[in-house]
Amino acid sequence: MTDPTLASIFVHPIKSLDPVPLARAEVLDAGGLSYDREYVIVDANGNYVTGKRERETHRLASSFDPETGALTLGPRDGDARETFSLPDEREAVSEWLAGFLGYEVELQRDTSGGFPDDTHASGPTVIAQATIEVVADWFDDIDPEEMRRRLRPNLVVEGVDPFWEDRLYADRESVVAFDVGDARFEGVNPCQRCAVPTRDPDTGETTEGFRERFVQQREVTLPEWANRDWFDHHFRLMVNTHVPRETVGQSLGVGDPISLAGVREA
Repeated sequence: MTDPTLASIFVHPIKSLDPVPLARAEVLDAGGLSYDREYVIVDANGNYVTGKRERETHRLASSFDPETGALTLGPRDGDARETFSLPDEREAVSEWLAGFLGYEVELQRDTSGGFPDDTHASGPTVIAQATIEVVADWFDDIDPEEMRRRLRPNLVVEGVDPFWEDRLYADRESVVAFDVGDARFEGVNPCQRCAVPTRDPDTGETTEGFRERFVQQREVTLPEWANRDWFDHHFRLMVNTHVPRETVGQSLGVGDPISLAGVREA
């Protein structure tokens, strides 16, 4: 390690749609960051409509302004865009999404910490910028920006070696405490990846051989500091975190220093 620093913060205001960069974010009651996965698309049966099960979400371009609540939606392959005001026009957004997807959906909201993938480790996900760059190099036609969009991290760290984030978890009975500025987090486990990183983030088309190449390279490049107890398979990258109660309400910002604070019992 050299000088770990928070390089970027990304939140996804609507789960599975496009990220929004923030200069600063607050840690909410349930552990998520302000605006992250605050909304989720739900079908008529109550199932989440996410990239894991609905490829059409990849073809949907979105932008969100946290200051005004303006949400803009439209197909990536066209110029038509429509802007709504959240949360006031949530019903209108639901109707627009239903028209795009071709079936009834509802946009639901949770302001306590959003709709995380991992409800046990519901804090922000963490990865090093150097890791993103190395993993992008495993593939001929994927640059670091596209790889970041495939992996969808919350916090990107600079000033560290590739796979530095593998220092942020220990065994299954322990967590690794680390500080981002004044905010304390606990690294829990390497993130088990789903089908989303295997797909082109703009089209949803699967990149042939992506998973196989990823698994092969992840195994041979796994650093000595990574706890191998977690690797029943090697389709794991990025770190899931837990938020201690005392961190709720604190904020973190781009440029904050990051320091490890030791291993403790989970």
